[in-house]
Amino acid sequence: MAEHNDIGAWGEKQAYDFLIAQGYTIIDTNARFGKNELDIVARHHDHIVFVEVKTRTDDIYDPLEAIDSKKIAHLCRGAESYVRAHNIPHPVQFDVIVVVGTPEGEVKITHYPDAFMPPLSRF
Repeated sequence: MAEHNDIGAWGEKQAYDFLIAQGYTIIDTNARFGKNELDIVARHHDHIVFVEVKTRTDDIYDPLEAIDSKKIAHLCRGAESYVRAHNIPHPVQFDVIVVVGTPEGEVKITHYPDAFMPPLSRF
């Protein structure tokens, strides 16, 4: 596995643990629907939460820049497929978690709840 994949998997584990500590119930991880992957699917209060995790070893570049309109469209398509496949009746929410650090060093986790709204044609 490439090093960036190892860092990504580590970052997703950090986000997973963070969400559990915040009272989220993890339903699924790395759910795939065609080209669309959902990093973490969770439940929090009465919402189903689709969490995109961005991991970087340093904060030179803003990881949120990687979440452009194309990425949002992929996430929304994946979420829509997930909701339909599992017949989920809950309102949806899209969160972003940014993990900066390495397994050997310090880690900084920033959570952006309700980070974006799906396009009006969805949900």
